[in-house]
Parts: sequence; C-alpha cells; structure tokens
Amino acid sequence: MPKRALVVGLGIAGMAAAIGLRQAGWQPVIVEKAPDRRRGGYFVGLMPEGRQAAADLGIRDHLHTRNPPGGGKAWSLNRHGNLEPGLGFLHQPGDPAAVVRGDIEAALWEGIGADGAGEPVPVRFATRPVEIDDSGADVRVLLEDTATGAWRRESFDLVVGADGMRSHVRRMVFGPHENHLTGWNAMICAFQLREQVPSFQEADSIISARAGRGAWVFGFADRPPTALLTYRTEDVEAEFTGSRIERLRTAFSDMDDPVVRHALDSLEETPDFLFDSVHQVKMPRWSSGRVVLVGDAAWCLNLYSGMGATFALRGGADLGRELRDHPVDLAAALTAWESRLRPAIVRHQHLARVKQQLFVPSNRPAEAVRSMVVRLACTVRERRLARARTTEGRAA
Repeated sequence: MPKRALVVGLGIAGMAAAIGLRQAGWQPVIVEKAPDRRRGGYFVGLMPEGRQAAADLGIRDHLHTRNPPGGGKAWSLNRHGNLEPGLGFLHQPGDPAAVVRGDIEAALWEGIGADGAGEPVPVRFATRPVEIDDSGADVRVLLEDTATGAWRRESFDLVVGADGMRSHVRRMVFGPHENHLTGWNAMICAFQLREQVPSFQEADSIISARAGRGAWVFGFADRPPTALLTYRTEDVEAEFTGSRIERLRTAFSDMDDPVVRHALDSLEETPDFLFDSVHQVKMPRWSSGRVVLVGDAAWCLNLYSGMGATFALRGGADLGRELRDHPVDLAAALTAWESRLRPAIVRHQHLARVKQQLFVPSNRPAEAVRSMVVRLACTVRERRLARARTTEGRAA
C-alpha cells in the first residue's frame, strides 16, 4: 500500500512537494487553512533552477510566462527627479521568467489535478492541523475543519509543513517563531497595479530607490505591472498598528515622485496586497523524525533574494527525487534532500543581504554606491548587447 503524506499549505512549496511525493509513489493529501486557493499576486522572476524544477514536476507546459522582449526597458528615477537607464530584475544573468505568483500556483494546480501522472491530489480547504504526534508507529495528526468546527484524527507516514514564514507546523514541532525568524528591520508591500505609471510604456520597469526606502514597478508583456514598496524601520511592531496605507504614506512622505505617488494612489484602490515585515528563517535542520519543512517554512529566502519561488519548486522536486532514491529509508531520504539543497539556500540567504541594498539602500553613502553600480552595470549590458547585434549583423 502506498505511503500517505500530509502536506500543510497550498502555496508553491506545498503543491510542488505534493507532486514530488506523488511521483515517488506516495499518496499526498493537502490541507489549506484558507477557504479557497489564491490567485493573482506579485511579481516573481523564475530562475533557471526553478524552470528546471517546473519541468521535473511536469508543469512547464502549464506555466504562462510574461517576459517583454529583451526583458523590457528599465528606468531609474534619481532623487533630483531625473530619469536614467536602469537595470531591471529581468536583466540579470539567467534570463528570469517573468510571472506573477498566481501563474506558478495555477500551473501547479493543474499539475496536482489533471496532469495524467496519477490520481488527483485531494485538497481540503478550511482545514488546519491542531496537534502533530510523531511518537508512535506513524504520525498522528489532529485536523480541524475551521468551517464546521469538526475535528478528526488521521495517521500519516510523513507530514510536510509548507505553510509559510510563520509556519504553524514549525511552531508545533520545532518551537516558537522567535527561535527561527531573523529580523531585518524592514517592511514590504507588494500588489498589482491597475495601470502603468503615467508617461511610461506598459512593459517598462521603474525604480526609485533612496536611503531607507525603495519603490519598484515590474513590467510585463501582457498585463499591468506589479509594484513593490519597501522601507527600513527600527520598530517593526509599530508598523502593524493603524492603517497600513497610512504607514506607507508616512514612510514615503518625502519621496514626492511619480512612481511613489502612482503606487500609493493605486494602493488605495487595491483590495488585495501583501504587507509584512522582512525575515529569513534559519534552522539547524529542516526535518525532525517524520516531519519536514519546505519553502518559506524551512528557509524563507525573502523577497530581496528573488529566489523564493525557484527554491520552493526545487525543494518539492528534489524531495520527490530523494524519496524515490530511498524508498524504504525515510531518514536517509530527508538527510540526502537537505544535503543537496542547504548549500545553495545558505548562499542565497547571504546574497539577499547584498541585494537588499539594491532594493532599499541603508543610507546616503549606500544610495550613492548603488547608483554607481547600476550605471556601471547598464554600461556593461549595453556594450554586450551592441556586440551581440554586431555579431548577428555579420552573420546575416
């Protein structure tokens, strides 16, 4: 009889893990505390490792990408209000695939239900684990149906916590959030714009970054842009009091430029946005017995890294691979899985600190250095593109 796994969380990491488990011959069940699955969402740049993981999971053909030609144009708005050529997220090495979070989740949704690789993965909405007991012959989990208040206890061979940065599974099995969350004294707000910033082309990306604050607009080929507002603060808890929009208006009060004005005005009319503090999750081990964490619950690279979705997909694909390679030894499979992933995760957690300075410089000197680095990178990129055009012309 196939082994049963409980996957907690219907996000990218959870659905990727469920597909990986099914590929390994397991029977996964997904529980999600929300009453329905999410749609839409903020900008995601899917890196080569993420695209390969999508192929390994069998969802590549379901994944709709939205890259403008050549990555689109990017502009930087300096503190004097002048526009300069900028360096967008899509211009970095690796040619990221431009998507919104919902594009990846829609592809995974197809993958868990209709990809022809087996029976659809059962999904139970409005359901959450209340207790996890890994002391017996199997993992006993008490589940609550939050819509009806009913409780039921079930047995599984593995529990996968894929329930985000403030994981309920992690808290129950590994201890309080304070033991694993590292604070970055910064806030983010990501949301969909209804229309592009006036006077810019639809697929343009625009960056306005000052000491302690940054506003980013990410352009797509076939839909309105998304925006990211981020700022540094010494009192994260205070940022969660009162109106979120008023907090943002206060943080950006002296950045009176068209990008910030348009983003803040658009936010007033946006029903769905992400507003949260910035953290990373750091743990000595991502599994305990027959409970394993994946994605943000385990490592949370954060938005500055630009690698969260990539490693959420890779984590699920690699988990399935190791379970196939170690069919009778779960402990060996989880150890091999973590050994494969951890070096890259740690490297990108460190790199995220550097990338944070690109998103939101820490002070005026860092702002100046950032501007200089971006100008140099733009010059190098233009020279590379010019050489490529010359080579293509000669070949023609």
